Amino acid sequence: MSIKKSYEEINEKIRKGTAVVVTAEEVIDIAEEKGIRGAAEYVDVVTTGTFGPMCSSGAFINFGHSDPPIRMAKILLNNVNAYGGLAAVDSYIGATEPSQDLGIEYGGAHVICDLIDGKPVHLKAYSQGTDCYPRKEIDTYITKDSINEAYLYNPRNCYQNYSAAINTSDRLLHTYMGVLKPHMENINYSTSGELSPLLNDPYLRTIGIGTKIFLAGAAGYVSWQGTQFVTEKPRGENGIPLSPACTLAVTGDLKKMSTEYIKPAVFEKYGTSLFVGIGIPIPVLDENLLLNLSVQNKDIYTNIVDYSVPRLNKPVLGKCSYGELRSGELDLDGKLIKTSPLSSLYKARKIALELKRWVAEEGFTLQEPIEAFPKVSALNSLKETC
Repeated sequence: MSIKKSYEEINEKIRKGTAVVVTAEEVIDIAEEKGIRGAAEYVDVVTTGTFGPMCSSGAFINFGHSDPPIRMAKILLNNVNAYGGLAAVDSYIGATEPSQDLGIEYGGAHVICDLIDGKPVHLKAYSQGTDCYPRKEIDTYITKDSINEAYLYNPRNCYQNYSAAINTSDRLLHTYMGVLKPHMENINYSTSGELSPLLNDPYLRTIGIGTKIFLAGAAGYVSWQGTQFVTEKPRGENGIPLSPACTLAVTGDLKKMSTEYIKPAVFEKYGTSLFVGIGIPIPVLDENLLLNLSVQNKDIYTNIVDYSVPRLNKPVLGKCSYGELRSGELDLDGKLIKTSPLSSLYKARKIALELKRWVAEEGFTLQEPIEAFPKVSALNSLKETC
């Protein structure tokens, strides 16, 4: 008889403190020792983690009303533009928005992390003025304690796999995948591999709208499918796509987060980004899930694409495993090439371990998805019609 568990059974074990919780790295050894069936029977929850640059991130902020009130139209936070086309004192600041005076050396990601750290942030706002909102300008300082709501809302995080990047041209390239040296001198990649959440549940059986997660050091939730969510990608035998596929939109209370798990970043001659730490606890509902959860870097493959070609669909030069990428060098067509991660394995492990503690010791229960993501979703590209 096959192993079957429910969310209710697992959550009851968590509440009683009897659940067996391990990280996605630890479950590999358990599966080898006990076999898939034995491991599925023994383990209740597997925690995952990733920490890497996630440009499609930002925060909603409600500043509170001034007296007299203002309907903010143009908003600057530490001289970084924030979006003002919402209600009177609501705003959204994007992680990649650059400073008006410092350029890419300081941006929205830095503002977000300054707020999390409790630092004062300079707010300047302007308005045309109305009868109900007569004020036309305000110049003050805010902190996370002085404002009302402040929550991270990231439209596209936690990619399910991502292609490795290489450069075949004769010039240095500055990209969101880091600096790519000419003549295929290096390969950059960005994922935590066997620890990465969506690689451990490739068909998203346990991850959907409402899933409770670790987000930048606080409890958060999956709020929707991420932008550029696509399921129609070639997959390996283990069900893992070979190139960028599904993504998550996530949200959580900015005031409860820690900059230990969320950091601003500046990519030379490219722009500002935000390193975001995400961990997802995955319940072991059956043997098939445990089989997915015990996947190893040597069995997870990705494409190597040429970033020197200025096209949407860049040439694929080959494929490789994350075991090869993690080794520090890779043989591509007889050329030995150095490999470097943009994501932090150290932080990913720390997130998986911290989430393990939350579940095992603090009663962090699991939330069954309220609604599953689409099974079929293609990716459209922008058509030029003018």
